[in-house]
Amino acid sequence: MIVLLDNGHGGLIDGVYQTPGKRSPIWNDGSQLFEGEYNRAIVNGIIEELTRLRISYVNIAPEYRDVTLATRMTRANKIDRRKSFYLSVHSNAGGGKGSEIFTSVGNTKSDRIATIFGEEYKKEFPEQRLRTDFSDGDLDKEKQFYVLRNTRMPAILTENFFMDNEEECKTLLMTREGRARVIQYHVEAIKRVKQQLF
Repeated sequence: MIVLLDNGHGGLIDGVYQTPGKRSPIWNDGSQLFEGEYNRAIVNGIIEELTRLRISYVNIAPEYRDVTLATRMTRANKIDRRKSFYLSVHSNAGGGKGSEIFTSVGNTKSDRIATIFGEEYKKEFPEQRLRTDFSDGDLDKEKQFYVLRNTRMPAILTENFFMDNEEECKTLLMTREGRARVIQYHVEAIKRVKQQLF
């Protein structure tokens, strides 16, 4: 199994954030989260653990510039779709609370992967909300996000807490401890996906 890791959006180059928007408000203490930096930190932590576990991965967008969605898909779709799944890591915005896991529309292998991720999220964060949609019988939310509908392999997108929710941003997204827990739940889910679905 090969995990295709996608840290959404750009990072910081010479102190300049590479993606318009996609950031928290500036909080009263002057701190601010840049989503692309957060996404890279989580993916890099996952990579560290997968390396230790000898689970194969490809970092789809290792650059700090904002790699286009089309380029991300071109890179991903060169990998054997029978042996891989695509994992796009994000944090959310829009005035909510908790986390979400998205797949493309329809009942596919992606839904089974998303269910495993949801179960591992609830183990790691029993005190936090998992925002679900059980209308089709499973917990994932379905959207036609570009990276979900254009991959040849199963794909999920995790939205990890809300960067415009001050409590979640400052206690989970911006702390070493919070990030470690997000990394941990992703890694535990990847291990189960490998054991159960590949």
